[in-house]
Amino acid sequence: MRKRKPKQRVIQPDPRYGDPVVTRFVNNMMYQGKKSTAYELFYNAMDLIGTRATDQNPHDMFIKALENTTPSVEVKSRRIGGATFQIPTEINPKRKVAIGMKWLIRFARERNGKGMAEKLAAEVMAASKGEGNAVKRKEDTHKMAEANRAFAHFK
Repeated sequence: MRKRKPKQRVIQPDPRYGDPVVTRFVNNMMYQGKKSTAYELFYNAMDLIGTRATDQNPHDMFIKALENTTPSVEVKSRRIGGATFQIPTEINPKRKVAIGMKWLIRFARERNGKGMAEKLAAEVMAASKGEGNAVKRKEDTHKMAEANRAFAHFK
């Protein structure tokens, strides 16, 4: 590369939990720059989780759900000699978390339910138990990478 790498921006921690991961999640969830609305949705979802699962801390459940949805490998298409191969590759740590967050948000939006806070709460609770569509997507990605392990030497 000709230019130097850009400096990483420091993400401020969120007001309630003091966790920058929550801020990143809210930034991913935000539509049209409406951060206060995204924070309100997230905190409402955490309150719903707190009322439904009284034995656990909602923030801990969110972190567990995020761990359960972050993939460690992905497949990338590469064209070699007229054929396209799915090549499994390791993912760097920041991208892992970003993909996990995006899957959680996407599958929460696709869920049936009334209101985004309720959908997000349901998806986070399912993911923290190792269930839900986001966790299924991670498992499918890992299976695909395992099936195409023979092509790993094409990196």
